[in-house]
Amino acid sequence: MTWRVLVVDYNPEWPAMFEAEAAKIVDALGDNLVAIHHIGSTSVPGLKAKPIIDILSVVRDIAKVDERTPHMEALGYEGLGEFGLPGRRYFRKGGYAWTHHVHVSRDYGELKARLAQLHPEDATAYMDGKDAFVKAMERDALAWSRIN
Repeated sequence: MTWRVLVVDYNPEWPAMFEAEAAKIVDALGDNLVAIHHIGSTSVPGLKAKPIIDILSVVRDIAKVDERTPHMEALGYEGLGEFGLPGRRYFRKGGYAWTHHVHVSRDYGELKARLAQLHPEDATAYMDGKDAFVKAMERDALAWSRIN
């Protein structure tokens, strides 16, 4: 199956679109959710992008996400399980004209706890450690979106 790749000028409404969708996902994933982030090209002001909002949801227990899949499906998402990346859950919305991708991971929370132990009095080192992880996740998400 093929589909058309569409890259458009930055849309200043993308952050608000993320916020609206994030509020729904917070309810859908429940108290297992730790944090939710807008990632990918649409999160970078001024950058041309495919008009798909990429969302990273961090949870305490990745296995519990499977129990919440019906809640994500009720929002219009298709649950695709790990979808090639062990330890994550992947959801997409919009059929072949996808509008949103949600990547759910547990690793981020574990990283933050480890960084807090390593750098309890060095906020810069703590933030730098998180930054590398977020950039790696964003890079992986962008690479995945280029081939899918």
